[in-house]
Amino acid sequence: MVKESGVVKESGVVKEREMMNEAWPGLADPAHDSQRLFRQILGAMSEPGTLATLALPAPPQEAPSDALGAALWGVMLTRCDLETRVWIATDLDSPALREALTFHTGARLVDDPANADFALLTHASFDPQTPFALGSDTYPDRGTTLLVAVERLANAEPWILSGPGIETTRALDIGDAVGCHLLMDRLAANRASFPQGLDVIFGCGAQLAAVPRSTRITSDKTQADFRETN
Repeated sequence: MVKESGVVKESGVVKEREMMNEAWPGLADPAHDSQRLFRQILGAMSEPGTLATLALPAPPQEAPSDALGAALWGVMLTRCDLETRVWIATDLDSPALREALTFHTGARLVDDPANADFALLTHASFDPQTPFALGSDTYPDRGTTLLVAVERLANAEPWILSGPGIETTRALDIGDAVGCHLLMDRLAANRASFPQGLDVIFGCGAQLAAVPRSTRITSDKTQADFRETN
């Protein structure tokens, strides 16, 4: 009888896992896929503003998870583990996402953004006053990495990137919303506090782009004004 009970319990666990994978898909081949995605994410960080497409199933296409997109879900599946602390903004937060993230990665969810290794949010929920960790001069890598779902991703103005990993300049457009401009303005301020600051990975559907804290950011308007005065 005990044996039968164990079999029933094991069957229930397997069914639960299958249901979770169907709703919130994990990596089909964890060892191979995580390496492939990690190389793409690392490439995006080392060449700021370049666009990459992550090939993996998207999370449920219903609010609020539809805003998350396959790219950011792939980043979380690849970069999060038992030691990772994640903060989720209210416009993306849901019991289903929390359960899926814990189920697939074991990541710890935190309520204080200052304690987060990764912060998951949208351009609409970005607030420049949110106290994300900036790291320190000794340990700059202890700053929070923002994972931000944006309106769009294109190598077009208004934002101009330069610095390490960029031969001359690279244009990046993440959208027209107020939150997009507030976010890029905040990232532009990284230069004043370097090596402290925020790294960001943008996601739009399956597309991804990254802007590390070492990147210099200006707007096309700023450059036009500079040319006019010189």
